[in-house]
Amino acid sequence: MIDRRTFIGSAAGTLIAAGLVRAQRPAKMVRIGYLGNSRPMSPALTQALNELGYVDGTSAVFEPRFTEGRDDRFPALAAELVRLDVDVLIVLSGAGAFAAKEASATIPIVMVGVSDPVGRELVKSLARPGGNITGIANLLLELNPKRVEILKQAVPQIARIVSVGNWDATVASVLTQQDAAVRSLGVVVRRVEINAPSDFESVAAAIVREQPDALMLLPVALTNRLRKEFADFALAHRLPTIAWQRDQALAGILMTYAPSNDDMFRNAATYVDKILKGARPAELPIERPTKIELIVNLKTARALGITLPQSLLLRADEVIQ
Repeated sequence: MIDRRTFIGSAAGTLIAAGLVRAQRPAKMVRIGYLGNSRPMSPALTQALNELGYVDGTSAVFEPRFTEGRDDRFPALAAELVRLDVDVLIVLSGAGAFAAKEASATIPIVMVGVSDPVGRELVKSLARPGGNITGIANLLLELNPKRVEILKQAVPQIARIVSVGNWDATVASVLTQQDAAVRSLGVVVRRVEINAPSDFESVAAAIVREQPDALMLLPVALTNRLRKEFADFALAHRLPTIAWQRDQALAGILMTYAPSNDDMFRNAATYVDKILKGARPAELPIERPTKIELIVNLKTARALGITLPQSLLLRADEVIQ
């Protein structure tokens, strides 16, 4: 038989234990969508999210989807992530942001690496985006004149450059303005469009017909996906080339000049954290990257017979030997 004191003590112990169990229960598992061009999900982003307490399978569920370089897949993948009812959706590239915006007007969207989001009417302004989109606006497109300048510093006799990419009407207008701006450097830029990996051979032939002194790969997914093909082509035709992704320099492209992807992804993680803690995307100002990296492939320079100026090498953030 249990006396009154024992019963009360036992009951209190049971209540305390129940309270501890409730306290130890994990918070709601948040679902974080990720819509990118190529695998894997950015390690810098994953690490930053982990450090903020969002660990895949423990405190969060990551839902990565990849287009494999095909922009036409963005709408279907964005719709799939919306059906999964993700709590926040991270998107890479302008095409990804447009697809996500079309798929949902309510799910918070954090963009990473989108040029001119105001001019392209993704947001109302950088200071107050409005709607459900915020994040990092990169300078990839805006940096094209600087890339031309760097090419001229590397090889002063350059006078004719071919730029390769694909673009919508807004981007085409920006490129036209840039082409006019770089004429002050004594350079003419001709553009060649690429829309699918299967276009590479015809694009290569079009570049050869233009007889350029150098090549510039515009910041679109295809030029990165075909980085090895473009690197090999440039070397075979002895064309100094500048691009926009570190991976392109590692593949053999002479130089890249672009915002630090890792830095942008780490900043994007802070947006995700703020949104999941209640901040509204409409009121989170869009940031612009502050860390711009110049990467030089010295091995490619030697293969092209180019002696790069010491001043250029000294300002490089990374020199690939």
